[in-house]
Amino acid sequence: MQHISVIGSGTMGNGIAHVFAQKGYTVALVDISQPALDKALATVAKNLDRMVAKEKISEADKYSTLANIT
Repeated sequence: MQHISVIGSGTMGNGIAHVFAQKGYTVALVDISQPALDKALATVAKNLDRMVAKEKISEADKYSTLANIT
């Protein structure tokens, strides 16, 4: 298993996508609404920014996690 598809980009969907992407999986986040997908990616980025601020991950980890989500 290397590629994960998550249907729905709400609270649970973006959280699931975040965790799998952070662990190195490629994730396809699917929703019927582009604004919902944009909001989900913004939420993941905000959560990653918070982790960077707490020095739990590096900036490079943040960008590689975001790159794993399409």
